Amino acid sequence: MAVRHHLVDRPPAAVWAVLEDGALYGEWVVGTSDSRPEQGDWPQTGSSITYHVHVGPKRFTGRTVVRRIDRPGALELEAEGGPWGTARIAFDIRPWGERTLVIVDEHPLRGLGGTLHNPLVDTLFQLRHRTMLARLARLVERVTPAER
Repeated sequence: MAVRHHLVDRPPAAVWAVLEDGALYGEWVVGTSDSRPEQGDWPQTGSSITYHVHVGPKRFTGRTVVRRIDRPGALELEAEGGPWGTARIAFDIRPWGERTLVIVDEHPLRGLGGTLHNPLVDTLFQLRHRTMLARLARLVERVTPAER
């Protein structure tokens, strides 16, 4: 299980504004681009978005489904990665003074990723999450004016 946290210099409502915009998904999730709605009203339970995933010169289509939303505290997604299988990605959104503590917990559910899951894979998730959460924070801070 790979768990990582990051402090965002904006209130939880600002973080949610970015998480709830499916068109921004490709800007903060590492390895994805061109996100667009697929089904339902993102991020309602059962809604989904699709995007492109780049692995070297290869380009694949990925899909993420909202499995649980409990605003203002939690968002749980299931990312489908083709032959790699699926992964559960849970965001815990906590007020932290005037800021927001974002905690992400990701682990493979099924498919090749679940079969091959090991400490090395968790280390790779940790590296990916460090970058992903930093991107999320920069995006939130860029699109939301700072409180005065």
